[in-house]
Amino acid sequence: MTDRYDIVIAGAGLAGAAFALAAAQGGLKVALVDPQPFEAQMTPTFDGRSTAIAYSTFRMLDALGVGEGLRPHACRMDHILVTDGRRPGAASRRPSAAFLRFDADEIADRTDGEPLGYMVENRRIRATLAEAVTRAGLTVLAPASVADVQADAGGVTVALAAGARLRAALAIGAEGRGSRVRAAAGIQTLGWGYGQSGVVATVGLGRDHGNVAHEYFLPDGPFAILPLTEQRASLVWTESTRRAEALKTASDAAFHAHLMRRFGAFLDGVQVQGPRFVYPLSLSLAERLTAPRVALIGDAAHAVHPVAGQGLNMGLKDAAALAEVLIEAARNGEDIGAETVLDRYARWRRFDNTALAAGFDGFVRLFSNDLPPVRLARDLGMAAVNRIGPLRRAFMQEAGGGLGDLPRLLRGQAV
Repeated sequence: MTDRYDIVIAGAGLAGAAFALAAAQGGLKVALVDPQPFEAQMTPTFDGRSTAIAYSTFRMLDALGVGEGLRPHACRMDHILVTDGRRPGAASRRPSAAFLRFDADEIADRTDGEPLGYMVENRRIRATLAEAVTRAGLTVLAPASVADVQADAGGVTVALAAGARLRAALAIGAEGRGSRVRAAAGIQTLGWGYGQSGVVATVGLGRDHGNVAHEYFLPDGPFAILPLTEQRASLVWTESTRRAEALKTASDAAFHAHLMRRFGAFLDGVQVQGPRFVYPLSLSLAERLTAPRVALIGDAAHAVHPVAGQGLNMGLKDAAALAEVLIEAARNGEDIGAETVLDRYARWRRFDNTALAAGFDGFVRLFSNDLPPVRLARDLGMAAVNRIGPLRRAFMQEAGGGLGDLPRLLRGQAV
């Protein structure tokens, strides 16, 4: 028996579920396949990260009907302070001349008063998307995994490990860095590891964070204090992989001691809440976004260093662009899996994804060292940008996703 759909999506995570909602709202019949059921994806131990959602991306979530459910859990980022530090504990000292300060008020006339972004725990995003997918009655096959993908002139057959076969015009790879759809399509990746891992924890704070996101660039990598609701913060700091693994297995007392070295007296009464997580950091960029009857979105297409907090925003922008291309093609009577249709998506997203991935990689290499000439050059650069209003405002709009050829969803419009 072979079940038939317009699109089979491998991966029911953040990008895959958002794309499924967008495609279904445009009248396409979709099926989501994921090794993890929604219930498992929403537990506090599944994903400890929080995500900075750009204001344009939140418009997309509103257009998909999930923004309202997320807002109670979304903390505004009205200010971002970026500082170049020399060693852990820099948070306890006054900023040097080498800092950048971004304020949402500076671009309020261009964003309708939106903040620079919203910090939301990933589990909250997963839960809201899962509720919307269930409410929409979309087909979800989980737990299930893709075993093979075979394309032909008339469509694509997705074989599941349990033996079921799904037939569609198009298969979407949205299952992350180890995408089975990408591998079956013969799409290679470029990339490398950084020898670093991100240590993630949620903490309660002794005083209000003021909706300020702090990022300190230390020689071992960035250390971020990101505001959450209920007077909490998400901490993300970069260490060598060896040190990060030691922190993961350290006692609560030892972990708290290391944490206080990085906080110093910057925020009072810090208490770790919930488990801590460690994520290896690497760059992975697919050589192509499409293949016959296949398209990639999210981390299956590009997995980047979290230094700028743009990974999910890039993935949701992929989802918005691909959904728009496919829905327009379907309304025009075109084969949504045809090469000419998929090439429109690839042309739309290829340059943006490659440029951002290269930019983040360069940023990490520029700041993750303590060489005096490099430090001097970057400090002068930061100080100069901070003093040039138009350039600073352009950075803010770019980070908020407000520049470029935006899909309709990112402009808050239905597809």
